[in-house]
Amino acid sequence: MAEMLTLTPAAAKRVAWIAEKQGKPAILRLSVEGGGCSGFQYKFDLADGPDSDDSVSETDTVQLVVDPISLDLVSGSVVDFVESLGGAAFRVENPQAAAGCGCGSSFGI
Repeated sequence: MAEMLTLTPAAAKRVAWIAEKQGKPAILRLSVEGGGCSGFQYKFDLADGPDSDDSVSETDTVQLVVDPISLDLVSGSVVDFVESLGGAAFRVENPQAAAGCGCGSSFGI
């Protein structure tokens, strides 16, 4: 299942930095919740570890974990960290998203 999700090196570096500052393991949990301006929204949290049924992808010793329900909605996605004049944020490039919003944090299928 690990090939179904990709964490870019830029995102892995940022997760490692945040985790170090918070004294937590470098494990980023991506989940999908109902809501947002397009129907679903992405949620990011640091996790203490993967759950037994999580899909796990690893880049530069940083893990990206996703629960099975969210995986159905983000399979094939790439999680990146981008910095621009508008700010810095994690972005999900989701091939399944049929619609999105300007903020990049919600999507529709």
